[in-house]
Amino acid sequence: MEMISIVIPAFNEEDSIGRVIDDIHSTMKAVKDKYEIIVVDDCSIDKTAEIAKSRKVRLFRQPYNMGYGSSIKKGLQNAKGEWIVITDADGTYPVKDIPKLLKYRNAYDMIVGARTGKIVEIPITRRPAKFILSKLANYLSSNKIPDLNSGLRVFKKDIAMTFFNLFPNRFSFTITITMAFLSNGYAVKFIPINYYKRSGKSNIQKRDLVRFSTLLVRLIMYFKPLKIFIPASAFIFLVGVIIFFYDLIINFNIRELSVMLFLGSLQIALIGLIADMLAKNLRE
Repeated sequence: MEMISIVIPAFNEEDSIGRVIDDIHSTMKAVKDKYEIIVVDDCSIDKTAEIAKSRKVRLFRQPYNMGYGSSIKKGLQNAKGEWIVITDADGTYPVKDIPKLLKYRNAYDMIVGARTGKIVEIPITRRPAKFILSKLANYLSSNKIPDLNSGLRVFKKDIAMTFFNLFPNRFSFTITITMAFLSNGYAVKFIPINYYKRSGKSNIQKRDLVRFSTLLVRLIMYFKPLKIFIPASAFIFLVGVIIFFYDLIINFNIRELSVMLFLGSLQIALIGLIADMLAKNLRE
């Protein structure tokens, strides 16, 4: 019988935290394994911590507001279970689906609740950025990712801890762990789930979308640098070829520009190869 640790990061969620915890306790009655609920309060200024403390949970409080990812990391460090479940405190994720995800743990290293069910209440303003990020992640990881940053997922603690230093303190935690598992060949399964309208005001800020994009580039520089450098090198080389033959056929003269582009493409390819070697050494 395995131990399951359910980690809930929370920040100003007094309207929903109690209901989420109660629903988890009710849901986990159908699971034979032992479990614990860890609530990490990110220095809330409402009654979030008080409500959580009145339930049967292990409560940790951050000394100041450190971010979503930092709260999950705190939960990971203190979790007793071999398997980690993460979900949000705002009531958006169907915690009743946790057993549905857990049943695949013998075959997969991570099971993600993909928000592709019949009910998906993702704000329209977030959808364009989410679509672009997902397509970019699909290309960079060579996998089809139905939901890049779902906050309801199950994963092995020991594997996650090997990437602990990569996990950011803000909202990009879920993107990081998805890319880390997929880029390193771990088995990941996506299960369709619903996603409901949250209770209260969202804590995601507009500037977090910029962080998401920056993080993806940083992750690929760590995991798959050739996915960026080789296409860039090929593009510059192709431009150089076009300019070379244009000058040769039309102008009857070879300019230095084409030579510089050829050399530049070679340098970019070499940098990519070196970056790839360094990334592999860092992961070993």
